[in-house]
Amino acid sequence: MDIDITGVGVSISDRFRSVVEDKAERVENIAPRAQSLGVKVTHRLHRNRVEEETVELTLEGKGPLVRAEARDGDKFAAFEMAIDKLIEQVRRAKDKRVRGRMHPKHAHFEKGTGSLEGIDVQPAPADVIHAVATGTIPVAEGAEEEPYSPVVIRTKEFQPEWMSVEDAVDRMELVGHDFFLFIDSRTDHPSVVYRRRGWDYGVISLTTQAQPQAVAA
Repeated sequence: MDIDITGVGVSISDRFRSVVEDKAERVENIAPRAQSLGVKVTHRLHRNRVEEETVELTLEGKGPLVRAEARDGDKFAAFEMAIDKLIEQVRRAKDKRVRGRMHPKHAHFEKGTGSLEGIDVQPAPADVIHAVATGTIPVAEGAEEEPYSPVVIRTKEFQPEWMSVEDAVDRMELVGHDFFLFIDSRTDHPSVVYRRRGWDYGVISLTTQAQPQAVAA
């Protein structure tokens, strides 16, 4: 497995490289088909003069990417937390595939009831869908609104991917996020699955259908 280590605002010492190579053996043991492990270390100095190291891991191989991220004042501690997250995500994905083979479930849409069967996904409440559609967020009674800030923390753009809700849940678990954007292959609606309390999941869909991009000859 190839290992690529990059530093942003911080130098990468031989000692850090040695630690990464040593811990990477744990990844190879649980993910023998992995082809490369990307390690990105970013140094940040906040306004209060507090320094922070962010370690981002990206595991590539046959199948979807697996990502993990951790922050700490020490890059070694941040890497340890990130590698533990990455291994746990791979382990959970493997366990889920094994359970799926032993107890196969197939998600399907019941036209009569309008429910999605075969997967533990609950539709988003009507007020949540309305808030997403209108761009308004309901504020609980007695709560104060957060002050407006024009600063964009992070912006990412992705190419649309058509998949089932069940596959989107699996991808969300692999990347270790609390939500995952996708195009529902059943309806062509832009959708997002998200983690609810416990092991429940929710799904929000827009009513506008997405059009597949034309492939240049």
